[in-house]
Amino acid sequence: MPYPFVLSIPHCSHRVPDDIRPAIALTDKEILESVDRGTGEIFGALPAAAVLRAEWSRLVVDLNRTPGRLDEKGVIAKTDYHGRRIFYRGSEPDKEQTEDRIDMYYRPFHEKLSGRFENPGIKAIFDCHSLNGTGPRDAPDAGRKRSDITLSNYGDGHGKRVPGAGGITCPPDTMNGIKEAFEKSGFSVSLNYPYRGGYIMYHYGHDFETTGKIGIQIELNQDLYLDGSSHMSSKSRLAEVGKKIRDSFDAVARLFEGPL
Repeated sequence: MPYPFVLSIPHCSHRVPDDIRPAIALTDKEILESVDRGTGEIFGALPAAAVLRAEWSRLVVDLNRTPGRLDEKGVIAKTDYHGRRIFYRGSEPDKEQTEDRIDMYYRPFHEKLSGRFENPGIKAIFDCHSLNGTGPRDAPDAGRKRSDITLSNYGDGHGKRVPGAGGITCPPDTMNGIKEAFEKSGFSVSLNYPYRGGYIMYHYGHDFETTGKIGIQIELNQDLYLDGSSHMSSKSRLAEVGKKIRDSFDAVARLFEGPL
């Protein structure tokens, strides 16, 4: 029986189309640093009702941004999280190229994602990410060590609504039940820090408030499975973390028991 969840994995790819690559000033290794390492292998292996993986790098188009956001960290970012310029000067996409890129690489993913919610048995969306073990330069927690798991619902450190900051995408009692499931698997868990949620959570999760469905952004600490010297994934550690994540999701799914 699949989990009654939709899993979105928007930053799992390093691929850049051949016609875009010459405009990007970053090396292949630097492009790889923008990938949410491990998310495809770990979250992509879970038996959810629907799993949507990004086909292209977030440097091509960021699926976790509103399509109208065109700033430095917008739908087509100008700098990466290490503060490096992504494009050679004079090669940044213009308005027409931006619109074409959104039509070609952004909208198809979101059309598929929204279509998966038509199944009435879907109980939740999990937007799946990974992050550096220590906050990089442009992060809100720059230089700070991070928990194994960060769960976000646009709330506070207890999953509760932040006054004046809008709604939350998951009730606090459910949020804390999910937190407990990960903690029982041996993970340290932070709620809404360093991130309270991104566009996918905001756009889809808030729509769920009146439907009884929930949305949660999950961030997995890459230090759990990356080799500290080479920054490459350790197959054995990936497998170990993947099993613990599977055990956690098994427990989470039991909170939503019922047929699809």
